[in-house]
Amino acid sequence: MARTGFVYHPAYLDHDMGPGHPESPQRLRAIMGRLESTGLLSSLVRIEPAPVQEDAITEWITTIHAKAYVQGLRMRAPREGRVSLDPDTSMSPGSLKAAFLAVGGVLAAADAIMEGRVANAFCALRPPGHHAEADHAMGFCLFNNVAIAARYLQRRHGLERIGIVDWDVHHGNGTQHAFYEDPSVFYFSTHQYPYYPGTGRADERGSGKGEGFTLNVPLPPGTGDVEYLAVFNKILRPALAGYRPDAVIISAGFDAHRDDPLAGMALTAEGYIALTRVVKGIAAEFSQGRVLSCLEGGYNLEALAASVEGHLRALQDA
Repeated sequence: MARTGFVYHPAYLDHDMGPGHPESPQRLRAIMGRLESTGLLSSLVRIEPAPVQEDAITEWITTIHAKAYVQGLRMRAPREGRVSLDPDTSMSPGSLKAAFLAVGGVLAAADAIMEGRVANAFCALRPPGHHAEADHAMGFCLFNNVAIAARYLQRRHGLERIGIVDWDVHHGNGTQHAFYEDPSVFYFSTHQYPYYPGTGRADERGSGKGEGFTLNVPLPPGTGDVEYLAVFNKILRPALAGYRPDAVIISAGFDAHRDDPLAGMALTAEGYIALTRVVKGIAAEFSQGRVLSCLEGGYNLEALAASVEGHLRALQDA
């Protein structure tokens, strides 16, 4: 069984965008409850997020985000109530600390993988990240955790090529934009289309030196396990085989599940297991098994918890 790392911190629950908001603390409570009740949690290697030394973490955040944006979040962070950042995204008094700790979590997971303490890792964190743009929050996201992790692996650990696999039901506009002209990061996304945020057409392939290093596979509503697996085997696998990434990062959204209330796809927990195995196989062949997975979406609590459990078990499989 592979040593699989697991990042979680109670402060992730303190980010609260209000009653009825789908991206709620209950998501992580559901995941943790499932992992505890099944006994899976005890088999994972717990990884503590890097301490919130804001200046040190900001150094890495600003490899992706504008310094003025980070400073603006600090200035707007409320002591009580909530502050709206976009129509879907707000900050509560605990949000900014949670966002810094989310970045600290992915950095700690990257260190654990690169130092050989774990073979791979999953970060059960909030707020999610792949919609966050360089200079503004968007779509429930404050900092782009996955994009920051990619830069960290390159600049702290000396990796040259990073593959990002985004299977969230929504296109990761922020991640795509961060690396659109950069051949050192290959961004792959499957997503329901047309759907929020409206990006992710098949003809969005990167530009300049980055042309050909963005690969979008927009899918129609109702797409399920068989179709997703075919895309991963017939499109993702050969693309990353040609790219030969030094590490693979997953934007692991579980909102393409058939029971998710925010979308119209038809994946199952078993489907996510199959996708995980494909990505893990690619990493085993080209990336010394290095897989760093970060939670993005997933809003049906039971489906989310079951899918994360399956994802983790697949990461553990020898």
